[in-house]
Amino acid sequence: TRQCSPELADDDDGSAMSRRYDKVVTTFSPEGRLHQVEYAVEAINNAGTAVGILATDGVVMAGEKQKVTKLLEAPKSSEKIYKLDEHVATVVAGLTADATILIDAARVAAQRYAYQYGEPIPVEQLVERVCNHKQLYTQYGGQRPFGVKFLFAGYDRHFGYQLYLSDPSGTYSGWRATCIGQNANAGQSLLKNDYKGTETTSECVTLALKVLHKTMESLSAENLDLFALRKLDDGTMVHTVFPHDEVVALVADVKKELEAAEAEAAAAIATSSGK
Repeated sequence: TRQCSPELADDDDGSAMSRRYDKVVTTFSPEGRLHQVEYAVEAINNAGTAVGILATDGVVMAGEKQKVTKLLEAPKSSEKIYKLDEHVATVVAGLTADATILIDAARVAAQRYAYQYGEPIPVEQLVERVCNHKQLYTQYGGQRPFGVKFLFAGYDRHFGYQLYLSDPSGTYSGWRATCIGQNANAGQSLLKNDYKGTETTSECVTLALKVLHKTMESLSAENLDLFALRKLDDGTMVHTVFPHDEVVALVADVKKELEAAEAEAAAAIATSSGK
């Protein structure tokens, strides 16, 4: 018979113990964790970055698109940003197939509310309904959590412009500015330093591109979607997915600004070291 050291035997026991609690989403580990939910979060952390920022006159969102072969037919709509109702939109980070199911459910919920009450559904109430749907998939056997996070941007007469983050566990939280997906920590750090809360939509667009410049390997107009939600004076809600040509110009301006800032910082360091 094969012999193994006591250390290896202990490792095998630990691995077996870990596997015992991550096979089923409904089983808590002795530490009180649901491993399948944590694995879903990890899958999202490897997905393209998405950022959302509240402006004084709207909400700005941007998302990193997947890199695909040039042989693939260009999509006819945004790959990352979806309209849920006239006053609500969302940006996705994670598995698009999972997101599609929840997006359809959110659209149906919004239309049912409008049909029943004759007015748009409050933004937070719509977010809560989506999260309740997600939470059910962490509570029953034979299912797995949805591998997707959402940033919801919306406007209603109760709280004005709003930005919410939803994760696979079914929890949600309100934000003024946040970042999800790959390298989200670097994006959050930049937002903490640069976001003041008094920016206009155009200033938030620039800030969102700076965040993506920090989190993406290479910032280019070909691999990002840029979106703004605004309310006109007559009450009309406007969903704007920035056209490619405009994104190209905005990206070029941001790169020039960052290069100028780096050159200025390098000159300041050289001057101080010379003294």
